Amino acid sequence: MIRRADKRDTEGILRLLLQVNMVHHMGRPDIFKGPATKYSAEELEAIFANDETPVFVYVDDSGNILGHAFCIFKQEKEDSILTDIKTLYIDDICVDEGARGMHIGKSLYEYVEAFARENDCHNVTLNVWSLNPGALKFYESMGMVPQKIGMEKLL
Repeated sequence: MIRRADKRDTEGILRLLLQVNMVHHMGRPDIFKGPATKYSAEELEAIFANDETPVFVYVDDSGNILGHAFCIFKQEKEDSILTDIKTLYIDDICVDEGARGMHIGKSLYEYVEAFARENDCHNVTLNVWSLNPGALKFYESMGMVPQKIGMEKLL
């Protein structure tokens, strides 16, 4: 089942956020601290309560959180060069390491896309780190294409 996250999901989401962090830390320890989580329990409660930052969870029959999708509505209004489109940005998506291959990520992504359509969004966007080729391949399989590319040169 996929539903909006709430306070009871905090512990399960923190566990998944740690998994996300460790993927990034292992790939780029020069950028990502580890082990760590992107948000604290208190920050999660504020995010859950804000309709501009919907979070969705995939919950199994026992109530275990097997995946999450953090989203943010974005819209540039009265910008000098950008059009006034409404975007649903996926800030973070994760499937528990022990539940991968069960199409939970696909279900979450499709749910988010349907939610974006229901909310009159023009597009769904996200960022993916090049250190995570599996995620890149997954998003491409969902029909996503590069919108812009961030580049760096280590000094």
